[in-house]
Amino acid sequence: MTERIGVFGGSFNPPHVCHTLVVAYALAAYDLDRVLVIPCNEHAFAKDLARFEDRIAMCRLAFACFGERAEISTIERDLGGTSRTLHTLEALAERRPDAELFLLIGSDILQETDKWYRFDAILERAALIVIGRTSYPLADDGAEVPILPDMSSTEIRRRTRDGLSLERLLSPSVIDYVRAQHLYQI
Repeated sequence: MTERIGVFGGSFNPPHVCHTLVVAYALAAYDLDRVLVIPCNEHAFAKDLARFEDRIAMCRLAFACFGERAEISTIERDLGGTSRTLHTLEALAERRPDAELFLLIGSDILQETDKWYRFDAILERAALIVIGRTSYPLADDGAEVPILPDMSSTEIRRRTRDGLSLERLLSPSVIDYVRAQHLYQI
């Protein structure tokens, strides 16, 4: 039996409730067996990131509610260097040759695929699951439900620096981790 795996990559800097919604929606609506949550090693667009170990730890906390159906993967750290979705999919196909891969992206990302490394080759290795995000056009067929509000990790980092509430933006366990590790402070 072929395992159906959603591949959900990103910086997860930090992982917020919209990231959790993506996994919940993908598992519920697309009959996936599991979702691999994959924090990038080095961001392809040179974004400043919290330490990889902190982002992995926060992902484990944020996605714990899904049990084994959400697996936190270190594959991009294992591959080393700048993270490229194509290289990750190739490595996953090698490690899980019987799996059917689905790449989870927000509808906001559809406008940026021209910036991705060999997006055409990515589409050959994984089917797209586009998660609708408010304020961004949906897929051409209009079938995607806009479930994601306009929330960003950038805004959450700003709120952290400014000492503002993070309630309902991050899971309580991630809030505790951010505070305990003094992440995103100036």
